[in-house]
This record gives sequence, C-alpha cells and structure tokens, in this order.
Amino acid sequence: MRIATYNVNGVNGRLEVLLRWLELAQPDVVCLQELKAPDERFPERPIRDLGYDAIWHGQKAWNGVAILSRVGTIQETRRGLPGDPADTQSRYIEAAIDGVLIAGLYLPNGNPRPGTKFDFKLRWFDRLEAHLATLVALDAPVVIAGDFNVMPTDLDVYAPERWRDDALFAPEVRAAYARILAQGWTDALRTLHPGERIYTFWKYWRQSFERDAGLRIDHILLNAKAAARLVTADVDRRPRSWEKTSDHAPMCIALSDRPKRRRKA
Repeated sequence: MRIATYNVNGVNGRLEVLLRWLELAQPDVVCLQELKAPDERFPERPIRDLGYDAIWHGQKAWNGVAILSRVGTIQETRRGLPGDPADTQSRYIEAAIDGVLIAGLYLPNGNPRPGTKFDFKLRWFDRLEAHLATLVALDAPVVIAGDFNVMPTDLDVYAPERWRDDALFAPEVRAAYARILAQGWTDALRTLHPGERIYTFWKYWRQSFERDAGLRIDHILLNAKAAARLVTADVDRRPRSWEKTSDHAPMCIALSDRPKRRRKA
C-alpha cells in the first residue's frame, strides 16, 4: 500500500495540480490538508473519476482535511480531535482502509509566538498526544499522516539559526513531537533517511524551491505494526515545480502486505 500526505493549500484553486499528481503518482491512499473549502465545495466528482473514494472534513476559507483511497472502502472512525468540544477547526480525520488505520491531520501553525495562537497549538499537541496514546498499541498497522507544522531537529530546516523564534521550531513544539515519538511511533522518513536533508515545504519567495531552502514539516508516523511493513519513504518534489502549485510537496511511503522478514544473525 502506497500512502501519501499532501498539503494542497486550497483544493479547488489547485485542483488541476492535485489531479495531475494523482494520475502521475497513483498513490493508493492520500491524506490531504488545507482544503480551504466547506464540505459542499469539496471536488468529489473529479476525484472519484480518477478511481478514488473520499471522505472529508471541510471548513470555509481555512483548514480542512480529507482521505482518498483507491484500494478499499473508507470506514470513517473519527472526525475531529477529541479533548476540546469548543474546537470547531477542521484539522483531524481518521479511517480504516484495507486493514490499516489511517489518520490525517493539519496541526496549527502557532505564529505569532508568544500569543494565543501559539497557546492553542500547544493545547492541540497535548490533545493529539493523548489520542495517539490510545492508538499506538493497536493490533493493526496505524499510520498518522499530515502537516505537523514542526521541524523536529536542525536537520529539518535549511537555516536553523533563522527559525529559533518561530512557532514551528520552538523548543516546546519540538518537545511535544518528541513525546509523541516516545510513545512508540516511528518517523517513517527519518528512519530510512537518518542523515539526509529532505524537505517537504518551500516558501514561494526568493526562489526557495530552486535553492532548496526548505523545511520538513509534513510527517508520517507509524506504530510498530506499520513500521514492520515499511519499505520506502520519500518526498515527491515534482509537483512543487509546477505552475500554480502548493508550497508543499507530497510525502509518500510504501507498506508491504506482510511484515518484513528479519535476517538471521
């Protein structure tokens, strides 16, 4: 199963880019973020025309997440992150697909820091940590995919010294991400590429993409059952070079049908 996460930065405004990439890459499952569209304006028909089933959790002008699948029925298990009934932002969706539990998320940006937006980000991270603690030990593969809006280490940002005061690189945010990993989650890309500078986001200005002045803020986390099936993890940079594209590139992993065999000593 090939699973991708892609912050499309406006699903309708960049629909041509999304459809082109789906046809080119043909992922089995895709978690989308930043739909920036209410539920009734999600482009269901053109996506289904490419063979994908879809569920989505939209919001007018902001946020919004979706899961697409071409390999099995999407059985939705959760819409919205638990822990705060007053939170109306559309940032989390979860479903079972072909024996794999998949969650798509869009974590708050948190800027400016300090401030109410940063405080909300930390509270959201706390709620995510609490919910993921209930999923990590499930007796099934679990995949958490999305835009986490955090660079976990200095290796994940082109110029760390320029980002020390940013909410995406704040010590509290990096510590929150580390606490989630400590539950038993595997950072798929970093596990297979431990020392490489690989980015998923480049600003639109100053030729950031051309200079590869990027950030790694989109992540896919795996519980032990999923990590045992991990084959590949990479970033598909091709869509980032297209016209009218998102400032993110899709990140993709491949899971084998069965756990990989361990070599005998």
